[in-house]
Amino acid sequence: MPYINVKVGGPLTREQRKTIAKEFCGTLARVAGKNIATIYTVFDEVDRDYWAVGEDLLTDKDAKAK
Repeated sequence: MPYINVKVGGPLTREQRKTIAKEFCGTLARVAGKNIATIYTVFDEVDRDYWAVGEDLLTDKDAKAK
């Protein structure tokens, strides 16, 4: 049972999740020979205020970029 865990800062749309799952599973099947029907993908959409790069929360980096 292959398992893929995708963590992103902020939300994804349903279509984005479907596309990512399709492409990641296709890559795992092609490269590692895994059966797509047995691959589990979990999406963790982390609020940007709970994720930091270096000393800055992503929300602070977002505000600085504006």
